Amino acid sequence: MVCQQVKHMKEAGKNRNRPGGKRVKVRYPKVKVKEAGSKGQSILTQVLDKGRFLRLGESLSLNPGKTLELRCKGTNIGWAYPSYLDTFSDNRLSIMQHERYSQLILTSPSAADTGDYSCWVVLCDGEECAKDGESTSATYIYFTDKDELFVPSAIHFEIIYLHPDKPATVPCRVTNPKINVSLHREVPAEEIAVDGTQISYNPTKGFIIQNPSPEHKGAYYCKANSTTRTTSQISTKYQLLYVEVPSGPPFATIEASSNTVSGGDIFNITCTVLGEPEMNVSFSWRYPGQGQRPVNIYDSWRLINRGLGHTTRISQSVMVVDDVETIDYGKYICSTKNKHGETLVATTVKSHEKEEEHKDYILS
Repeated sequence: MVCQQVKHMKEAGKNRNRPGGKRVKVRYPKVKVKEAGSKGQSILTQVLDKGRFLRLGESLSLNPGKTLELRCKGTNIGWAYPSYLDTFSDNRLSIMQHERYSQLILTSPSAADTGDYSCWVVLCDGEECAKDGESTSATYIYFTDKDELFVPSAIHFEIIYLHPDKPATVPCRVTNPKINVSLHREVPAEEIAVDGTQISYNPTKGFIIQNPSPEHKGAYYCKANSTTRTTSQISTKYQLLYVEVPSGPPFATIEASSNTVSGGDIFNITCTVLGEPEMNVSFSWRYPGQGQRPVNIYDSWRLINRGLGHTTRISQSVMVVDDVETIDYGKYICSTKNKHGETLVATTVKSHEKEEEHKDYILS
């Protein structure tokens, strides 16, 4: 419609003289400006004093203590904010959807509330709803605190896994983007050189190691210096472990304590998966006496070191079959799943008596 109006405007402007010879001023039609929320415009604003509003950009620095009110334009809005506010069911946070906008209020904000705040329009087709990627706005809010240079964490010792095929982050975030931060290894005691390429620092994320290798493993901490403090501040401690196993579906094996058993015996079958340290694995079983015979199943996992500085997670499911009966003979199938896929492995348990009969038959 706008294009048609402009074309019509130009055509009308070709002859600026009326038939009577008088020159007239051409009035061009006004083009309606796109509403906030269109692609390229932020739909996220901060409510200031006396009814004033501030459209937010990439980041914002605020003093702690004063209530934060954000608004996001739209009739159906989704929000994201620092995850611990959900983890601890923080009643300082409230969200309310109004007719034309959604409102987020955070009372008594502190340095721990520093992080990403974002909102987006939710589009629904019947009962199916999805995030509108073109109507999304985000801002990183710093709650600057001269006594808390690092964003506080409930974890005082954190494990960081280093993968050879993707960057790793040491997440020592700060509450003020102007704070100077350095990275240190505990043993041997040294400050790590930050060249901006292999290792760089982002105040909203921490130190980023682009191409992790075994030489980066070890214990680390971050040190922050600010003009508002006479002494530096030390962050949480971080243990960096190098991962040996690549990403993918579970690498599984299965083994029976014995593949030939007699009636009344006890045996177990162990299903083992070697994988990434932070990768959860689920197990399920199919077996001959399923639904008719009681079995005991024990699942567990632990971290192991394999080779020089390589860390792997070993996950196991052990099925124990007691007081063997005829129904227990047959194929045992273990199904292993992670977020990358599924792997099936199987083994067969036979009757010892039948094996002996088969041998006697061959000998005779």
